[in-house]
Amino acid sequence: MINKERIIDLTQRLVRAKSENPPGDEYKSAMIVKKELEKLGLIVNIYEFEKKRPNVIGILKGADTTKKSLLITPHLDVVPAGKGWKKHPFSAEYINGKIYGRGTSDCKGHVAICIEVVKSILENNQKLNGDLIFAATVDEETGSRYGLIPLLEKGILKPTNAIAIDDGDFKIISAQKGVMHLTIKIMGKKAHGAYPHKGINAIEIAAKIIVDLKTHKFKYKKHNLFEKPTINIGKINGGQKVNIVADSCIFELDLRFLPGMNKERILTDIKTIINNYSDESKIIIDMDQEPYEIDSEHKIIQKLKQSFKKYNIPANIVGSSGATVISLFKKHNIPSIATGFSVGDLMHATDEYVIVDDLVVGAKILEDFIINFFEKKDEKNTKKDI
Repeated sequence: MINKERIIDLTQRLVRAKSENPPGDEYKSAMIVKKELEKLGLIVNIYEFEKKRPNVIGILKGADTTKKSLLITPHLDVVPAGKGWKKHPFSAEYINGKIYGRGTSDCKGHVAICIEVVKSILENNQKLNGDLIFAATVDEETGSRYGLIPLLEKGILKPTNAIAIDDGDFKIISAQKGVMHLTIKIMGKKAHGAYPHKGINAIEIAAKIIVDLKTHKFKYKKHNLFEKPTINIGKINGGQKVNIVADSCIFELDLRFLPGMNKERILTDIKTIINNYSDESKIIIDMDQEPYEIDSEHKIIQKLKQSFKKYNIPANIVGSSGATVISLFKKHNIPSIATGFSVGDLMHATDEYVIVDDLVVGAKILEDFIINFFEKKDEKNTKKDI
């Protein structure tokens, strides 16, 4: 049976074990998870691709009569707390049914309920018809380079289905936009600020490019879960001194694009806009993640919808404009979705908190879903492709 007090205790301990990324040090949180899983008797392994950044994988072995397996995966790292908190970001205070602190909603409350679900399954002597794999990963907040990506690339994780427990508000994410992070460097020519016509001002060129990028109409087909692609200019830096014509300007952009859009066409459009104004420029692709979508009738979605309904929660299937890890499973042909039970608007926010009763209901939904997912009668069902 799902135990509320255990969820509170584990969430608090995980939040107090700081794991801000950057700089990236999930060791203390990972060791808490490792100890909890070992106490349950799971097969536990640690995989580290960067010092002090352990990924923790626990396997609850099921029946050997099936090759079916399910991965449930939250992450251990949190974004930096920053300033301006009314409560200490790592004290994990429990007040009026809420736990406050960095990572409560994203995503340590989810780590706690995943472990609680495994405990409950074992306490109830529930036998699963396949392996349940739990992976608490690192580096999700900065691209999963030391977490889920190498775990998949090296074949360490090879589930037949996956569900990322890393979202809020009891939604089911079946699709998400692709994302590219680009650094664009514009070169100009230095001159005295009193004679700007003798130089080439890279900042002014960058400003014109940015205006055109923001107003450009990218080609895309209408999608029932998304409105349109977006561009955000997140950082800009240029020049040396107010009385010197800037000979360089660097800006970074975040581009989110829809399933079905051609990534190479997008880059061509961007290059064309830049070349309209600059004869000397450079584009660096810092992050490149494909869009993703799965058939809404896929078994993993239908099973989760049933569990939501059991607890009178509307099963809203949505697309995500943010970058969850589900797209990382695409190249490995692993059907995946994401869900979560925290407060979506507080992810990455100051004074982040999670509502404990939501975690409890979420744990019950997740447990019911896992048990139903492994029902023997589903073995003959046809698996739909991603």
